[in-house]
Amino acid sequence: MSAGLLAMIASLPIVAIFLFMVGFRWPATRAMPMAFLIALILALTIWKTPLNWIFASTVNGLVIAFKILFIVFGALLVLFSMRESGAIGAINRGFTNISSDKRVQAIIIAWLFGGFIEGSAGFGTPAALAAPLLLSLGFPALAAVMVALIANVTPVSFGAVGTPTLIGVQSSLDIPSVQQIISESGITYAEYIQQIGIWTAAQHAIPGLILPLIMVAMMTRFFGEKRSIREGLAIWPYALFAGFCFVAPYTLVAVFLGPEFPSLLGGLIGLAILIPATKAGFLVPKKTWDFPEKTSWEKNWVGTISMESKSKTGKISILKAWIPYLMIGLLLVLTRVRSLPFGDWVKSVSIGYSDLYGTTVSGTIDPLYNPGIMPFILVALLCIPLFGMKTKQVGAAWKEAVIRIKNPLVALVFAVPMVRIMMQSGNNPDGIMGMPIAMATAMTNIFQGAWPLVDSFIGALGSFMAGSNTVSNMLFSLFQFSIADQLGISTILIVSLQNIGGAIGNMICVHNVIAACATVGLVGVEGLLIKRNLIPMAIVGLIVGIIGMILVYTIGNGML
Repeated sequence: MSAGLLAMIASLPIVAIFLFMVGFRWPATRAMPMAFLIALILALTIWKTPLNWIFASTVNGLVIAFKILFIVFGALLVLFSMRESGAIGAINRGFTNISSDKRVQAIIIAWLFGGFIEGSAGFGTPAALAAPLLLSLGFPALAAVMVALIANVTPVSFGAVGTPTLIGVQSSLDIPSVQQIISESGITYAEYIQQIGIWTAAQHAIPGLILPLIMVAMMTRFFGEKRSIREGLAIWPYALFAGFCFVAPYTLVAVFLGPEFPSLLGGLIGLAILIPATKAGFLVPKKTWDFPEKTSWEKNWVGTISMESKSKTGKISILKAWIPYLMIGLLLVLTRVRSLPFGDWVKSVSIGYSDLYGTTVSGTIDPLYNPGIMPFILVALLCIPLFGMKTKQVGAAWKEAVIRIKNPLVALVFAVPMVRIMMQSGNNPDGIMGMPIAMATAMTNIFQGAWPLVDSFIGALGSFMAGSNTVSNMLFSLFQFSIADQLGISTILIVSLQNIGGAIGNMICVHNVIAACATVGLVGVEGLLIKRNLIPMAIVGLIVGIIGMILVYTIGNGML
């Protein structure tokens, strides 16, 4: 069988996801099981992958899926506990007092606060949290969701305490052939992943500086009275400063602390700098911008939800309302900084498995090290005495978290095992190259040395289809590594571009769009949002591609 035909067959699970979710508009809960079935049939018939490798890949994929699900559930539980207690209303009150300019509010909430939430929770939570906050400040529902999705790009590669990098990339490349290449270069696998984190942050930095400006320009273009991007661009000094407030600490943290903290600490430090500066009037435009009168709003701007607090938020001070997020940040830092002993303590409770079904597949289950359990669920429980929550409020928070986890559960328990089966398909008796390698070989022949220009769009496609930068990285990291290896260019830079692309795809990610729309009561506008967000996605993707091309053929020469 020719390499081109093999690559076409290997791409069928990916094509199926695109066809089912975009063409037929199936939800992920239907599309992912079908894609899994196609990948399984291909592995058994075309690749003739032995059953022990199929079983081992599936079990390993399920373990990874449930690790992710615990993170999602814990993040949702914190969010709903904060909402039911009235703490979210108090936080919103604090944001209102900073500035009445809607462009400024969008930057502070969607860009910096959303960045912090992405760093601590991830998986669509920032958009689902920022959109209702913006709605309560008087934003049209459609504008609130669009702004929240655009802002949630730069933080995503290090979202949920670095999950896209530490689980998405690290677990995908953790196979003998890749380990051997890395070992022969003279660095450890941990150092290699650290370098991917550093170069991911570095290549995110330039588009990250201008992303707040792109966000507000899109907002004024589609929701301003004059429908003009000029009103958004008029805030450029403040927007660039806000971009710097996040990406400067974000990049430094990636270099000195690792992939767990860039977004989390970048958001917190950025808020600590920008909020006092805004209150002092630093670079804040003299002319305040607002949306037109509500009577002139288009019908599809408005959702079915009115943001009214469920509790009397006056009882909760703004400082007290922030305590759960401060506890989350503190506990994550204490348990992730390698020089402190706390990380080893929580890791000591673990169950390891290796040589599953006679294969080399291995992994670890360390429940206390999973952010979903510690600190998210722990902090959600602490919210009960902290805010004096009643039994009814606690029950409502847990009930909604359980309800919201059902769809991600169905999607992930099929998506992740599908990815693992595709990755291990090369372990066959006929010596047929695995599915990602087959696709990499064909793609290399098409784009040759211009690959860095299109690299990030592959990652974006993965996020769009799979609903997650983490899953996109699981699907394409080995693919990208193989392309770089075959072209003789830096695998670190190319895999970093994949990691960035997965983040860019969050602007149009079907899961995120649906989840964010649901939080503000929007129905039937998902296609419109994706269509509009293709504009900033294309701009950021092109900037990243140009930067990647320059780095690959300058600094990247000689880099693994």
